[in-house]
Amino acid sequence: MRLHRLDITAFGPFGGSRSIDFDALSAAGLFLLHGPTGAGKTSVLDAVCYALYGSVPGARQGSGQGITLRSDHAAEGTRTEVTLDLTVAGRRLEITRQPPWARPKRRGTGTTVDKAQTWLREYDAATGAWKDLSRSHQEIGEEITQLLGMSREQFCQVVLLPQGDFARFLRADAEARGKLLGRLFDTHRFAEVEKRLAERRRATEAQVREGDAALLADAHRMQQAAGDTMELPELAPGEPGLAEAVLTAAAVARSTAREQLTVAHCRLTAAEAAHAAAERALHDVRELARLQRRFAEARERAERLEEGAEEHRRTQERMERGRKAQTVAPALELREAADAAHRRAAAAETHARALLPETFADAGAAGLAAAARRAAEELGGLESARRAERRLADLVAERADVDRQERADEDVLQEAEAWLAGWENTRAGLQARVEAAQEAAGRADQLAVRREGAQTRLGAARLRDQLIRDTDEEQRRVLDSAEHAVRAKDHWLDLKEQRLNGIAAELAANLTDGEPCAVCGATEHPAPARRVTGHVDREAEERALAALQDAEERRTDHERRLAALRERLAAATAEARDAPTAQLAEEAEALERDLTRARQEASGLHAAREELRRAEQEHERRLADRRQAEVRSAARLTRKENLDREQSTLEAELAEARGAAASVAARAAQLERQVALLTDAAEAARAAEESAERLKDADGRLAEAAFRAGFDTPRAAVAALLDDAAHRELQHRLDARQAEEAAVRAVLAEADTVAAAGREPADPTAAETAAATAGLRLREAASTRDAAARRCAELDRLSARAATGVRRLAPLRQEYDRVARLAALTAGTSADNERKMRLESYVLAARLEQVAAAATARLQRMSSGRYTLVHSDDRAGRGRSGLGLHVVDAWTGRERDTATLSGGETFFASLALALGLADVVTDEAGGVRLDTLFIDEGFGSLDDQTLDEVLDVLDSLRERDRSVGIVSHVADLRRRIHAQLEVVKGRSGSTVRQRGVD
Repeated sequence: MRLHRLDITAFGPFGGSRSIDFDALSAAGLFLLHGPTGAGKTSVLDAVCYALYGSVPGARQGSGQGITLRSDHAAEGTRTEVTLDLTVAGRRLEITRQPPWARPKRRGTGTTVDKAQTWLREYDAATGAWKDLSRSHQEIGEEITQLLGMSREQFCQVVLLPQGDFARFLRADAEARGKLLGRLFDTHRFAEVEKRLAERRRATEAQVREGDAALLADAHRMQQAAGDTMELPELAPGEPGLAEAVLTAAAVARSTAREQLTVAHCRLTAAEAAHAAAERALHDVRELARLQRRFAEARERAERLEEGAEEHRRTQERMERGRKAQTVAPALELREAADAAHRRAAAAETHARALLPETFADAGAAGLAAAARRAAEELGGLESARRAERRLADLVAERADVDRQERADEDVLQEAEAWLAGWENTRAGLQARVEAAQEAAGRADQLAVRREGAQTRLGAARLRDQLIRDTDEEQRRVLDSAEHAVRAKDHWLDLKEQRLNGIAAELAANLTDGEPCAVCGATEHPAPARRVTGHVDREAEERALAALQDAEERRTDHERRLAALRERLAAATAEARDAPTAQLAEEAEALERDLTRARQEASGLHAAREELRRAEQEHERRLADRRQAEVRSAARLTRKENLDREQSTLEAELAEARGAAASVAARAAQLERQVALLTDAAEAARAAEESAERLKDADGRLAEAAFRAGFDTPRAAVAALLDDAAHRELQHRLDARQAEEAAVRAVLAEADTVAAAGREPADPTAAETAAATAGLRLREAASTRDAAARRCAELDRLSARAATGVRRLAPLRQEYDRVARLAALTAGTSADNERKMRLESYVLAARLEQVAAAATARLQRMSSGRYTLVHSDDRAGRGRSGLGLHVVDAWTGRERDTATLSGGETFFASLALALGLADVVTDEAGGVRLDTLFIDEGFGSLDDQTLDEVLDVLDSLRERDRSVGIVSHVADLRRRIHAQLEVVKGRSGSTVRQRGVD
């Protein structure tokens, strides 16, 4: 990386724009950056760092935001900007950064904040022009970090070598060195390895403990299943030997449970045999008791049969008479059917005769049939009259329709005539409305133009009145600001005079014994002036001057505003002229009212035109309706005459056909009803005569059937008949009696039953008690056997699960042991790690050893071969080892701590260490070439010889084509180094003066 040019505007102490040409300074290889304290030497380095990384070095940034990048000397409208031109990784780049700033608002008072801006450009050698790459903060930051290969902290340690930091590094303990080296060499990944191993150790330990806890839980369940006969191991989860102890205790519990199962099985076999014997005895006793009860019940049933023998005989006789009467049932059914048919026929005849006139009361069936035939013949002769009657009804309806059409056409003609009579007046009125609306529309357009002009003059008049008030107020502010500026100027002049009067005391405050006086050049200062009470220093004068400048700016601002108000007032007055605002407002309101009325009148133009058009269409429709109605009236007159002639002919024909009836249809309906009634009455009379003959024949057959069956009269046969229910009841009684007799005989004939009746009475209760006792013992034995079997099964299941858990935990426990050993080893807590060195410290120790070797090559030249830096991995007290740094004194041959070096020795040792660290970090960062380095302060502590040796070492850096900038205010360096960049401070901010090689 080589710097070419740096442009600074309003940055730090630089109030204006400054440019630094690093190419001219780097031509000599070694250049000096000097200037008085507070001038801004370090701010140049801050600008380089800010251009690259967007922030200043951490040591000067402080906590939080810390530093204010914008210069207090910058003009109000000048924005802070830093531009850096450099070559890195073979590419010529230009970076421009503008931090956020509070600028004055373009309108009104106050400030507004503009966001930060960043530009990245690259020089194209082929075209000789710059091309834009990006304007994104994030993209530019990633691009620069990737090209440099260093973070901001690494860049500040490697390129901007801070001597104070490395002096502290020399005297720091191992922990402080570890923090610095960790930031430079980015070894946090090794710390992450330590952290990950520790997390892995904790995770696997938790898994092992969880597995052991599950194993102990299974052991507790096995203890509960074994009935608390199992002894658990007194080990906590995670302790070694827990798995073996649990498996051993489980094996003992399983063996005991199997023995208990064998004993329970033997007891169950004996209980089953005893229970089977008791069940057999109970079965035999119950069978004997059943046979004895069966015999006793059969004897009781035989006695009941003997008692019901007479009732059984009467039932048999009743069944016999019913079977005889059953032979008479067909004749009886035939007689009952004939009697019912005769009664129905007689009722039908009576009903049919009641509907006929009295003239047919004595007529027989033949007479009624002849009368029906005569009425039917008369009905057939009325068919022609029916057709004429239907035609007459159609004629009447048609004539009514013609009359209705005639009345409708008359209404249409009257309405059309009435409407057409007023047509001329209607058309004239509508035409007048259209013309009035058109006139109002033209008047509205003229009023709109006049209203716009009136409103413009009214607005100008109101603005004129407001500007008059604003001008008076602003004129008062101008007078006040002018008076304030005069007072501020008088105050500043008074303070300036007082300071000039006491300037001697201010100059005397900077005198130092042995240093020349800035006024007379003397090195002795026997009686320097002293500050008196009320002394005015430079800060007070500058504050007064700033107050004066602020007052002048406010006065100028008010005068500028007053001039602008007067210009606007003149323009408004020219527009509004001298007319009062109230008068213009009244004129504008009057025009607005007239315009509103005109627009309201003109708004009906479209409606009036539409209404006129609809009226003309209605006029045409009315004329057409009148013509059509007249045509239809002429045709209708002829049709009415034809209908009247046909109706007269049909009415004469129908008067003869209907006789006394109201109509032919009524006469036909009378005849149809008469034919139907006569026909029904004739049929009913014939049916009644036939049914009477059938009833007489059925009575004779019934009497004959009763005699043959052995009954004296048909009534006796009817009394002996049995219905189905009675017959089923009697038959059921006889069958039940027969079945009961057979069952009793069968039971009394059984040999087992008769033999059981001769034995002693059975006692089932005692046998049941003995069987219940044997069953209870059997259930208790089975329950004991089942509990023992479940215990064995549960112990086998839990033991298998515990064995599975032990097998699953075995590799996990091995992994935990391996991870725990690695975690303890990398953390420096393992007994195998004799020096208690952490992994990150081990890596940093190797880096520190490289840094010490690189620093020694320069330290020997700076110290004339006396000192050598060496790395030490000895433990410091009880702490950890690995980051010790000692110096070997060739004059004594002993190794001692770097804290024993003197001030000058500490400076060049730390300088050598810084240069060595720069080389190592550069190589570590990927070999990025650093062609420009800066060394900040520390040369004032060297004697002349040592200073020459240090400068020789720095000058030798040119062998690697490097340029080194020394930041110092040591006067002797100005004679030794010809290429210089001087920073000069002043009241309006610092400036730079650059001098190259003569």
